[in-house]
Amino acid sequence: MLTDERRLELSTGPPGVVRPRVSAARRYARLSVWVAVTDTLALLAAITIAWLIRGTFRPSSLRPSLLLVVLAPLVYLAVFAGFRLYSLSRLSPAEEFRRILAAVSAAISGLVVLCFWFGLSPHRVSIAMTWALSLVFTLVSRRLWHQWMGRLRFRGDLQFRTLIIGTTAEADHLLGAMRAKGLGFQVVGHVCTGEEYERLDGLRVYGSLRHLRSAVDESGADCVFMASTAVTPEAMAEVSRVVRSRPIEVRVSSNMTEIMTSRLMVQQVGSLVALSLKAVRLTGPQAVAKRTLDIVLGSLAFVISLPLWGVVALAIKLDTRGRVLYRQERIGRDARPFSILKFRTMVVGAEAMLEGLQSKNEATGPLFKLRLDPRVTRVGSWLRMWSLDELPQLLNVLKGDMSLVGPRPPLPNEVARYEDWHHDRLVVRPGITGLWQVRGRSQLPFDDYVRLDLYYIENWSVAYDLYILMKTVPAILLRKGAY
Repeated sequence: MLTDERRLELSTGPPGVVRPRVSAARRYARLSVWVAVTDTLALLAAITIAWLIRGTFRPSSLRPSLLLVVLAPLVYLAVFAGFRLYSLSRLSPAEEFRRILAAVSAAISGLVVLCFWFGLSPHRVSIAMTWALSLVFTLVSRRLWHQWMGRLRFRGDLQFRTLIIGTTAEADHLLGAMRAKGLGFQVVGHVCTGEEYERLDGLRVYGSLRHLRSAVDESGADCVFMASTAVTPEAMAEVSRVVRSRPIEVRVSSNMTEIMTSRLMVQQVGSLVALSLKAVRLTGPQAVAKRTLDIVLGSLAFVISLPLWGVVALAIKLDTRGRVLYRQERIGRDARPFSILKFRTMVVGAEAMLEGLQSKNEATGPLFKLRLDPRVTRVGSWLRMWSLDELPQLLNVLKGDMSLVGPRPPLPNEVARYEDWHHDRLVVRPGITGLWQVRGRSQLPFDDYVRLDLYYIENWSVAYDLYILMKTVPAILLRKGAY
């Protein structure tokens, strides 16, 4: 049991007040209630806006409409709970987006069935608007909640007090990862899996596994994190027995790095539990789905942005002499060259000036980047800041040379300097945007560019493409790493 001094140390109350510490799991549970409230408000706002615009609420249908408004949140929350969207501490941003997309679609489908059940005939436009607004409102509210929870974690108010089990290299790697601020873990010590105690860097040793019960009590831990390479099936059974009667998170690390959880499936193999990895290959139905997404969204973006093309073209013409559009050879899928289209942002003859600027290069690897590039025009600097120079690449997308989302299209001289593993990024179509765009753009070293590209290729899905496209908007508006 905890002593009064230990309880005071773990207390979150005012100075001098001894109060048992509220566990992170309980705090997340309380937050999930408020998140559910905002999810409900997002749905009701979407229904109200969409249906009032279409004039769906008529006096003759007032009673069933009001009944539907009462039942709609219950359906919405039930579907969200079924997709485990209130396990706030266990969802990555991309996985949460994928589940919200599926859950909103399922919930709105259920509401449409209820509408017909109660004799309502919602217009198809109303249904589409309700779906779109529900998705947007829910994603925005979730984003705000995660920003708030991130601030809480960063200042240490929403962290799991964690015991690491094991002393292997994996346990050491786990310790290093969990010491990063804002991840939500406060490592308080570790437990050895053998009788000989080995200390991980700077951590207190609470003994071996047979001391786990007292270690949990003494440390006030509400999370036990096991290094999978250090724990035998017998040790796993011992851990399960100890935490069975305690409200403690139990997590097991995995050596499967750079893999999204959407690709993993838990399977029973005899008495063992195995992780099944779903292969991702951009062939067959997957390739058709991605190409369909490119054509539909690319065409829509092209039509919507056409007035902006005229404004940009006029600005370029008034600023400097030369063509409005700029063609450049790039390397695409399977190392095939193609001509990329961009709005011209540099002076005429800029390529001839490149050699004299190589000594000032600020990028790593085969890339060339210069924050104050003297070749960039006044209008070109503004276009690059807002990524408007890339609008003509929508034509490359519709033509099939590029995709909306994918690796950055490299220059031939860059590919000539690639290391062997860099070539793996050329197995798919290059994209207008990608993980490199939403994770820092020009601020990233070249090898990190490639790692992000390979991570994207390994974990591709339609939902992931939509997630990256949505993340691109704030990345452009914040102008992070743009020059």
